[in-house]
Amino acid sequence: MKKILTKGRIAILVIVAVIVIDQIIKVTVKLNMYWHGNIRITDWFYIFFTENNGMAFGMEIFGKLFLTLFRIVAVSVISWVLYKIVKKGYKTGFIVCVSLILAGALGNIIDSVFYGVIFSESTSAQIATFMPEAGGYSSWFHGKVVDMFYFPIIETNWPEWMPFVGGEHFIFFSPIFNFADAAISCGIIALLIFYNKYLSDSYHHATHQVENKENEK
Repeated sequence: MKKILTKGRIAILVIVAVIVIDQIIKVTVKLNMYWHGNIRITDWFYIFFTENNGMAFGMEIFGKLFLTLFRIVAVSVISWVLYKIVKKGYKTGFIVCVSLILAGALGNIIDSVFYGVIFSESTSAQIATFMPEAGGYSSWFHGKVVDMFYFPIIETNWPEWMPFVGGEHFIFFSPIFNFADAAISCGIIALLIFYNKYLSDSYHHATHQVENKENEK
């Protein structure tokens, strides 16, 4: 019981820490930078303020409301899974990975649900304000996700002799993302690298339980 409580506290600590750090960064950028403004840290690292209506790394596939509701459903499922694996005493590293994924998803949900109401619009000529008298730039559940980390590690042009892309500009790793996206990615990558067998065993165990229940009917 003591181990379960400890692992539960670790999960909560990871979730709270990621959300707090993510929101501090986003609010700081939102209230101090023009849209598409950038701060050069090094040649391969910029703080580049942009916003998106879509999923992680600026991808846009479905409508905004659908994506927000989808995130909420996904977070509910991940929360349930996290509760179960903590209760069953899974490895701490595994719990941390799932907690990172959950925290990252929650961080972006906050933007989607609240930012449209509590901030004015960011433009290339206007810095956003908090709780503007005229109201926010959108309605509940229609806020834009704030992104800012840009790592153009390699920026060059393709050789002229290359077919199809010759002479075109090329940037290696062009997505702009936020701390929440990074938490989700780190959690997923760590799960695949360090807990692949663990995931496979859990899947087979769950499948076996379903088959047993079907046979009992």
